[in-house]
Amino acid sequence: MTYIIAEPCVDLLDKACIEECPVDCIYEGNRMLYIHPDECVDCGACEPVCPVEAIFYEDDVPAQWKDYVGANYEFFEDLGSPGGASKVGKVAKDAAFVAAQPPREAEH
Repeated sequence: MTYIIAEPCVDLLDKACIEECPVDCIYEGNRMLYIHPDECVDCGACEPVCPVEAIFYEDDVPAQWKDYVGANYEFFEDLGSPGGASKVGKVAKDAAFVAAQPPREAEH
């Protein structure tokens, strides 16, 4: 189990969670952030600092955002486990489900 970032993060990319993460497991894609399921230590430090409440423990992701669980895992299929987001920098891709979402205005 891990933490999952869901729909409120799409096209927002606030990054407060990145600064709070003690293990550097939150990676930046083109349109949203993703938490590495193997690198996350389930500390929960990222959850309370998210300004749009987009971060959930995997079992607690709201039903309307369950597709983001699969999207989070898919994002890391090709990337593997590089051992920290800062080593990689921004990854110029998104999970297919996220990339297919219509652009969001500053509605968050």
